[in-house]
Amino acid sequence: MSDRAPASPPRAGDGRDEARRAVGVRSLGHPNALAWTFEFTDDRYEWRRLFSELFGTFLLVLVAAGGPMVNARLGGQVIAPAAMEVSPGLMVMAIILFMGAVSGAHLNPVVTIAFTLRSDFPVRRVPLYLVAQLAGAVAATAVLVGLLGRHGAAGLTLPGPGIPAAAAMLWEAILSAGLVSVILGTASGAQQIGAMAALGVGGYIALAGLIGAPVSGASMNPARSLGPALVLGDWKSWWVYLAGPLLGALAAVGIAHILRGRGGGWSGRRAAQGTLGIAWVPGSPGRPPEAGRT
Repeated sequence: MSDRAPASPPRAGDGRDEARRAVGVRSLGHPNALAWTFEFTDDRYEWRRLFSELFGTFLLVLVAAGGPMVNARLGGQVIAPAAMEVSPGLMVMAIILFMGAVSGAHLNPVVTIAFTLRSDFPVRRVPLYLVAQLAGAVAATAVLVGLLGRHGAAGLTLPGPGIPAAAAMLWEAILSAGLVSVILGTASGAQQIGAMAALGVGGYIALAGLIGAPVSGASMNPARSLGPALVLGDWKSWWVYLAGPLLGALAAVGIAHILRGRGGGWSGRRAAQGTLGIAWVPGSPGRPPEAGRT
């Protein structure tokens, strides 16, 4: 008979979380893998995920639409064209780094759809993610108009001078296929590169903007285009920025299947859904991390 005193039951507030997360410890070779799998479906943090998508898209559109609107307000020469095309990529890079773990930092309806088609994101979460993204784009445009006023088509994405709408749509589809391919690739188990994914995605957006903006505006994001169109009341060529990115995302899903097979892997789900409630759990200030949690 052991002389070790029996373990006391966990006290309310200080042991129940530990006991719950002990389920599945080291199952399948991953600490807490089984518990983490169930926490992917935990709705307790959904409002934070939705706020993350809204706020992140707000920041993205604030920069992407704000550059042209600031230029128009202040004479047209205060921000260099190259800076306006690179700045959205830098903003996306920052957003992924500072809150990608909360919601996955989709910031783009076609990214959400692509993750869903790859079985990395649950269908039931798609509608509210799309609403949050569009709301963030609308809010950013409304703030810009309130602060700077409306200046013609400034802030909209439109085909370049002499570019037919159909050509701009195909251009958006090609650029979007590349963007979503980068996102899906850096989220896969074979290519998972952690925070470096921010550099890959942000760098692609910046480079695509440099070559694509004169042709189509290099939106690659229906929320970024349709949000300003809604606030400014200008729906010229709006379908280009819905059909093009959507076709590109569908192509990227097919490319991902060719390169890596079916989705739904552990790394892809963590990247698509974030790790809020899984790798990060709110606690009291100064509380040391629990053993086995990363």
